[in-house]
Amino acid sequence: MSVRVIPLRAGSCLNLAAITERGSPWRVQAYPAGFTLILHPTRGPVLFDTGYGAGVVAAMRRWPGVIYGLITPVQFGAHDPAREQLRVLGFPPEEVRHVIVSHLHADHVGGLRDFPQATFHLDRRAWEPLRALRGVRAVRRAFMPELLPNDFEDRCTWLDFADAGADLHPFTQVADVFGDGLLRAVPVPGHAPGMTALLVQEDAGLTVLAADAAWSARAARHDRPVHPLARVAFADPAQERRSGADLRAFLHANPAARVHVSHDTPEGWP
Repeated sequence: MSVRVIPLRAGSCLNLAAITERGSPWRVQAYPAGFTLILHPTRGPVLFDTGYGAGVVAAMRRWPGVIYGLITPVQFGAHDPAREQLRVLGFPPEEVRHVIVSHLHADHVGGLRDFPQATFHLDRRAWEPLRALRGVRAVRRAFMPELLPNDFEDRCTWLDFADAGADLHPFTQVADVFGDGLLRAVPVPGHAPGMTALLVQEDAGLTVLAADAAWSARAARHDRPVHPLARVAFADPAQERRSGADLRAFLHANPAARVHVSHDTPEGWP
């Protein structure tokens, strides 16, 4: 059985380069809100996150969403939604039956409402700390509950983690999403609670979808820390550093693997 990974982007955000990587210039840079289409041999089109969506733009026009827009300005056009991009590729939104959610920040779940038939696969630890948050308390965690479908929790399938084998060191837990060994989720929390990365076994080799465990592919492979100001927004800065170190160690042990992070051009793509 073969799997194909197609990296896409649904809008972008603006940030200072020096914030995302210590030592970079203090200039504004656009960062893609990446998501991934995974063509699975038995599950059809599967998404890893959805990027931004029209609901994010609408939420930023009213309180308290305006805070999000001031801190993280968003660029989002008419052709940017994940559902529109999938239609162009020949996949109507109704055909998407599975969305693997790395974490619940707005730039990763902005399009969930556009996939009405999808089951959501995520770590319960991503949901529990945020489920009761509303208003400014939610926005401070980059969480906009109005982006989630009204039946979100009913459509969730919680990832079932087990002990990881030695081949996944230093990751100690793994969840085989569909039980076929093709898509395996590993915890990389810290940037957000319960955040997961996805290990995808393509014919050409292993691809690591690292979500926000690093801001760039270069930082995923090498120790390129963010500016200390960025860590103020992390759920657990110490845990974020450990997750980044685990990702670097895994990639060092698997040098042929490709890595895609959410806010950078994927390795091997123009």
